[in-house]
Amino acid sequence: MILYEYPFTESIRTMLRLEHLFDRLGELIVRDAPVDHHYALATIFEVMDVGSRADLKSDLLKELERHRQQFNGLRGNPSVSEAALDQVIARIDRAFEDLNQLSGKPGIALTANEWLMSIRSRISIPGGTCEFDLPAYHAWQQLPAERRRADLLGWTQTLAPLGDALRVLLGLLRDTGVPHKVAASAGQFQQSLPQGRTYQLLRVRMDAGDDLVPEISGHRLMVQIRLMKQDAEGRLRPSTDDAQFELTLCA
Repeated sequence: MILYEYPFTESIRTMLRLEHLFDRLGELIVRDAPVDHHYALATIFEVMDVGSRADLKSDLLKELERHRQQFNGLRGNPSVSEAALDQVIARIDRAFEDLNQLSGKPGIALTANEWLMSIRSRISIPGGTCEFDLPAYHAWQQLPAERRRADLLGWTQTLAPLGDALRVLLGLLRDTGVPHKVAASAGQFQQSLPQGRTYQLLRVRMDAGDDLVPEISGHRLMVQIRLMKQDAEGRLRPSTDDAQFELTLCA
């Protein structure tokens, strides 16, 4: 099965992009090859770029506080497990406190490292990090993998509170959705969204064997999905086949 996610708001769009970068970073750091650690460093810089939005930190803190109040309001409800509730609230509290104690924008402490910033200024230039351009960086890449990994983990510590907050918030958001099977007739699916409820995320899970790619568009009133197939040259063409897939709306 292949999972596709579509954000309805700009804030969720930013959060998904950052989650994608943190997931990539986690996969690259544990590897040993210098080229993997090069792209791990490039990913750290991407997280800094995306996370530099002025209101990102305050928005995440507001969302964590909103969820905390929402879950605290469930205390005393006989249909809710107090133990599970305490566990969820503890995760929210921990993420809130760690992010709130972070001084400035995520990754701002790394900008004081001149060596890192010299790499950041050249890493987007094609071939800009060759050994004759950045000999000190070339020397770092020849260090043992354990040493490079320790450096990378140290540099990511300033970004960790952001990543933890994202995982908590996106996990809570995804848990609000209930998956259900829907059918697309002649490759087309359309559904009106209930009024009075604001959805933030759409999740589509498709069978990989169908060789279909969903082209999703939507807003607060309607969702439209057009199923596409790749031709021999890799271009997407509309599919006219009937198909079923799993749809989840998260609020």
